[in-house]
Amino acid sequence: MPQMIQAREAAGLLKPGMGVFVQGAASEPSHILGAIHDAPGAGAGVDFHYVFLAGINRFDPTSLDEDARATCFFVGAQNRASVAAGRTRFLALHYSRIFTYLRDQAPLDLAIIQVAPPDENGRCSLGVSVDFAPLAMDRAGCVLAEINPAMPAPPGSPTIAHEQIDYAVETDHPLVTYQDSPVPAEMVEIGRHVASLIEDGDCIETGIGRVPSAVLAALGDKRDLGLHSGMVSAPITRLIEKGVLTGARKSIDRGKAVTGVALGGPALFDYLGGAPDVLFRPVDYTHDVATIARIDNFVAVNSVLEIDLFGQINAETQGGRLTGGTGGLMDFMRGARLSKGGRSILALRASGAGGTVSRIVPALGQGQMVSGARTDVDFVVTEQGIADLRYLTPDARAQALISIAHPDFQDELSRAWHPLHATHIGKTEAKGD
Repeated sequence: MPQMIQAREAAGLLKPGMGVFVQGAASEPSHILGAIHDAPGAGAGVDFHYVFLAGINRFDPTSLDEDARATCFFVGAQNRASVAAGRTRFLALHYSRIFTYLRDQAPLDLAIIQVAPPDENGRCSLGVSVDFAPLAMDRAGCVLAEINPAMPAPPGSPTIAHEQIDYAVETDHPLVTYQDSPVPAEMVEIGRHVASLIEDGDCIETGIGRVPSAVLAALGDKRDLGLHSGMVSAPITRLIEKGVLTGARKSIDRGKAVTGVALGGPALFDYLGGAPDVLFRPVDYTHDVATIARIDNFVAVNSVLEIDLFGQINAETQGGRLTGGTGGLMDFMRGARLSKGGRSILALRASGAGGTVSRIVPALGQGQMVSGARTDVDFVVTEQGIADLRYLTPDARAQALISIAHPDFQDELSRAWHPLHATHIGKTEAKGD
């Protein structure tokens, strides 16, 4: 049986030189973290590892002590200063590689997680965030868990024996929530274009945010769609309830929707607590390219920040400034490429900053990260239309992208492309005698 402690006693478990994993997403153990934060010097000499999502998880472990250190995989407002100061180490890894790093490289002595109360069989559900938690518990020599009745126990989520927890803090607080933002008109049009590329029976992947919400809202007339994704929010449940998302034609996990994390509010969490057809699986399953390749007609739908006329993708920087991380974008794109009948779709608004800048650019600028190679891109969608880049020459790819740019920037992009193309091809001048 675990040793029951008060949250304020958790600080005493931290020792200099320890490696500590802290769970993120909706299962962030905020009660324990708050109590540790109030204990002066509790994080001194501790090395924290966390997969906190920018804009959702706002705690910075290095705030615990000036000698605390951390490793992260997303950069946001909560940890930007710490990364800049060198106290937090940022690793730009695909989601699948984060799993590999935590499995093979990260020194973990303690895992701080959140679980549901034990059931009649003495087992605690890992709830709605199982991306890295099972791995961290296996790697760490000690498990500290918040036991929270607010955590749902989905029938398809992994469980652990109550006795596997070394230290437990009983708490009762809401999970970290996420609210889908209203979808503007141009994103509604993006959703319609994307939906036109999805066929009945396809298995889809998408994330969270306004573009994914617009896409999901446009799929209401489809039939027997499947889901295999790293993260879901409330719009997915509406498709399940409408009978659109049944998984009836999936090559694997037939009849089941697969995800690793759910983000939303109490209504979503209540729904998932009684949803036997939703399976929660760790990242080595949800983001495994070989697993994705086994799913016929897999369609990866993701939003990006910028794409250039060569087809190179920027999904993580704006003006050279990191605004997140690489995430699972390339895991799903490459898995889709290997799937029989699979394809990937990248969606973005044609312009940004109030219509003053094009999101389709001649070439990615200095400091802008190449999150995905041009050779991995299939379809690109804006509110202006669809560009199918498969099997096109570089010049034809550029022309297709220009055609879906905002009209205010199309002439400018065309003028910029000609010298770029000439340099890219390596045009030479004829020499006379």
